[in-house]
Amino acid sequence: MDRITSMRVFVRAASAGSLSAAARHMGMSPAMATKHVNALEARLGVKLFHRSTRRLALTEAGSDYLEACQRILPDIDEAEAAAASQRIKATGLLRMNVPLSFGSRFIAPLIPEFSRQYPEVKIELGLSDAQLDLIAGNWDLAIRIGRLADSPLQARRLGDCAMLICAAPAYLDRRGVPRRVAELSQHNCLSYTLSAMQNGKQWLFGLDGEFAVPINGDLLANNGDALLAAAVGGQGLIYQPHFIVGDALDRGELVALELDKPVMPLGGIHVLYPPDRRPPAKVRAMVDYLAQAFARTPP
Repeated sequence: MDRITSMRVFVRAASAGSLSAAARHMGMSPAMATKHVNALEARLGVKLFHRSTRRLALTEAGSDYLEACQRILPDIDEAEAAAASQRIKATGLLRMNVPLSFGSRFIAPLIPEFSRQYPEVKIELGLSDAQLDLIAGNWDLAIRIGRLADSPLQARRLGDCAMLICAAPAYLDRRGVPRRVAELSQHNCLSYTLSAMQNGKQWLFGLDGEFAVPINGDLLANNGDALLAAAVGGQGLIYQPHFIVGDALDRGELVALELDKPVMPLGGIHVLYPPDRRPPAKVRAMVDYLAQAFARTPP
């Protein structure tokens, strides 16, 4: 039997003076109310009521237990109400795990308006390119860019993410402009170590990465902005998403290359959150807010 329900039945029976009255109040049968009190007495090892055919009377142990239940149950009701309110009203700490470069460029600038709309939500923004475990890390939601692995997490797509091969004009003037993927082996290819499509030894091309092209390079990094800075400085070619290189392309600091094989699609931009039929209001609010923000101005 549920112990809390049994305590509620006991308190109601003590107040009403009968198990049948307690059962009516709680929407259960008299037999079920009796089982709840019996379960409490069996657990405690004492009689809580002197029972007659007409009325219940508390034993000494029952009186002591009633006093304790009357202290405990309101605290439980308050705790349940506070927890339930978070499903209705956006409040509390919202922990978000997002990729470093994307988060700095596109998530952080959205936070002020969200905070104005939801002033009772406090945000912890974890910026990391590592694929952290949401459940183990106690994150409320995460932004993931790329193809999603199978998981029980809920996902909402925010947008697409194009990939580009880029280099600085000075590098291309010095080393020449590659036109075919086979020519990449003759260039200094700077690789992003956290991507499945580039590992410092090969870059993948084609819709499903079916073309593996051998490459060499003198810089490996686990952050796209580090590679961007090196490429702008003329060190070599980079294979990065548009949200990393777009501003540098607009300023003429980088040039996008067209090769004889298509780049491998990175996949979409998604917001992920733990499986929950009714996620907390703070999570629903942020997911909806991000979806609306990116629908207006796709990254």
